[in-house]
Amino acid sequence: MSQTSLKQKKKNDTGSKNSKDSIDTEKRKDSEKSGVRLSTQESQESPLPKTDSRGYVVRNQWSRTSRSPSTRAPSVDETRSKSASLKLPASSTTSRTSSTSRSQQDSQKELSAQPSPPTPPMPLDSSPPTPPESYSQSRRSSKMQENPEAWAHGIARDSMQLREYPPRTPPTEWKSYAQRRTTYSTQLDRDCLSELPRQQQLEEEEEDDEAYWASVRTLYEKTPSCSRPRPPKPKHAITIAVSSRALFNMVDGRKIFEEEGLEKYMEYQLTNENVILTPGPAFRFVKALQHVNARLRDLYPNEQDLFDIVLMTNNHAQVGVRLINSVNHYGLLIDRFCLTGGKSPIGYLKAYLTNLYLSADSEKVQEAIQEGIASATMFDGAKDMAYCDTQLRVAFDGDAVLFSDESEHITKEHGLDKFFQHEALFENKPLAQGPLKGFLEDLGRLQKKFYAKDERLLCPIRTYLVTARSAASSGARVLKTLRRWGLEIDEALFLAGAPKGPILVKIRPHIFFDDHMFHIEGAQKFGTITAHVPYGINQKMNN
Repeated sequence: MSQTSLKQKKKNDTGSKNSKDSIDTEKRKDSEKSGVRLSTQESQESPLPKTDSRGYVVRNQWSRTSRSPSTRAPSVDETRSKSASLKLPASSTTSRTSSTSRSQQDSQKELSAQPSPPTPPMPLDSSPPTPPESYSQSRRSSKMQENPEAWAHGIARDSMQLREYPPRTPPTEWKSYAQRRTTYSTQLDRDCLSELPRQQQLEEEEEDDEAYWASVRTLYEKTPSCSRPRPPKPKHAITIAVSSRALFNMVDGRKIFEEEGLEKYMEYQLTNENVILTPGPAFRFVKALQHVNARLRDLYPNEQDLFDIVLMTNNHAQVGVRLINSVNHYGLLIDRFCLTGGKSPIGYLKAYLTNLYLSADSEKVQEAIQEGIASATMFDGAKDMAYCDTQLRVAFDGDAVLFSDESEHITKEHGLDKFFQHEALFENKPLAQGPLKGFLEDLGRLQKKFYAKDERLLCPIRTYLVTARSAASSGARVLKTLRRWGLEIDEALFLAGAPKGPILVKIRPHIFFDDHMFHIEGAQKFGTITAHVPYGINQKMNN
């Protein structure tokens, strides 16, 4: 072939090459322009992951300059972009084929065809080296970076598993807020309430509080008052001092004291301090006094003119526990105790401003009478007799009890006829007062308080005069004396020497005062509770 043809052929080849190169460059420019557009759009949506020479996505590369990675939680958009970019290497390479030219693909094929340097095999149990974690980095942050979507779903699932709500109740079993608080825990209840508006929450709490206090108010209105009334002031009260043997039955302890001595007696009382004592002769009388106090407090809430019972005993203080237990067991309102530890309690009677002293020991009664204090020895009656619980009934003998014993002296010295003549002669002259005249005055003063409230027929106090006098011959002087004193007696029974026992059975008094043991024993046979007033005390009681 000639040189001209060869030259022409070379020119044609170079022209074709140039034309091919120009076409390739134009295509490359167009593809680069479109690639720039796609890359800008993808860069706006999410950054492209880095790839190695083999086209595999490079994981998080740790910077040599910063030791700790960023622990910022990915946003929702970032998780979507990362999940789209982390699917497969093939999808990422195919998405970029539109932006790469054929020459670049050929160069990549040539590079991939070249033998790569051998990589040392990794053991099965080995893992890629990780940078050292700081103390503040938690395990949750590493999981969050590896798989943010699974981490987010895992937190939601764990939070739903932590909240274990009780089964919902049907509408017929709705409960109030205070009752629901016991069902739900405090944290769950706070979380539920935090979702409600603040104003609605406050309104519900106010409604629940009002409903709660309304229920409490109705409960206390239906429940009877159990508050213990305060004792009256001693200077205004009618003080009744009662010994422990008169209030309770302490015969067994008294027998041990007399036969075995004081130490055995105290040991017996300490051993049986939780054993309740049985009622004594003055027990029903004390209960009736408390009923009068209750009625007076109903009519006069601030009344101080009341009965005040004082337990007066020469027992040791260690025995006081058993007495207190017995008093509380029967509901007796006895707040003042006097435990003298073997000494006579008579010296304390005036200090307690005692108006009446009742005891089972006749010797101590005699001592009290010598001190000028109205006293009586108690004797028990029949236990099966029914006594009135709504009215205090007190029966008095006349001579040597309410009045002086001058008539007794005339009868014993001059006979009964002289006595009748004396009473007729001094009919308009009041009798001298006896030892229990003051107690009758106290009862009459309380009665007038009920009369002022139009409670005469329903008065809880009733007094009786049961005397052996004859009404025709000597009864007028008695009634005129009571009138002169300004006292009223509800019932006057003149027996003219007849036995008093049958009359007392009809009356059923809580206590009957008499100065003759003959009448006391006769009344005891009929089951009457009696109080013996020793004879001859009128001289000490006169003013």
